[in-house]
Amino acid sequence: MLRIEKLTKRFGVNTAVDAATLDIDKPAMIGIIGRSGAGKSTLLRMINRLADASEGRILFEGRDVTALRGAARRAWQSDCAMIFQQFNLVPRMDVVSNVLHGTLNRRSTLATVFNLYPTADIHRAIEILDRLGIAEHAPKRAEALSGGQQQRVAIARALMQDPRIILADEPIASLDPMNAQTVMEALRRIHDEDGRTVICNLHTLDTARRYCDRVVGMRDGRIVFDGLPAQLTTGVAREIYGAGADFSEAATSTEIDTLDASIRAARKGAAPVY
Repeated sequence: MLRIEKLTKRFGVNTAVDAATLDIDKPAMIGIIGRSGAGKSTLLRMINRLADASEGRILFEGRDVTALRGAARRAWQSDCAMIFQQFNLVPRMDVVSNVLHGTLNRRSTLATVFNLYPTADIHRAIEILDRLGIAEHAPKRAEALSGGQQQRVAIARALMQDPRIILADEPIASLDPMNAQTVMEALRRIHDEDGRTVICNLHTLDTARRYCDRVVGMRDGRIVFDGLPAQLTTGVAREIYGAGADFSEAATSTEIDTLDASIRAARKGAAPVY
């Protein structure tokens, strides 16, 4: 379905993504892990065509995505929705209007200028918000919501595009553990119920193992691991992160149970949970 062939991105003399190759032959939820600067965000931006590749190709159902220009490129960006760490909402605009922004690529300039939306689109936006458990916040300004609620609004905006693929770039990095779980559960349900491919950049191994069907590890711009969550051992993680024997998964965990266990162990003077 989606094939990435030796995809490379250079910024001057620096290589952010180095000959990345990845095959996704059916809808899946895929987690990409690696330390900051590993090339995860740049990879997603190239897939979405927010950034152009220096070399290599992206093929979707046989079509060369890297060659798309103009309207064809915008149509691809509708099929391949992007969710960002910082939500990218309009803070002073109401929630439902932020969700309706997911239809901008298929609306006329006149309708966009006067903020005109078909009734069917408004109803669909509210239905999506209800599915994500935040329909009651539809008339509120986006800035009035918590971080976890704002990220669910961003997910709803992506769903308004009715995309084939959802790319989520560190969607839980700025959230507390409770909201992080809510957002990850929402993304997992979208994959399970809709059959959409979800590719999610993550910092934490436990999150990748719990929610993803497949995990890809990146280090220094290269893909160094591609396997099942069960294959993501602590030893493999050390290789991905370039860490030593003192590497602790618990230190980066967003899972409430892991955090609670680590706190209890620390209070008793025991070793942290790994």
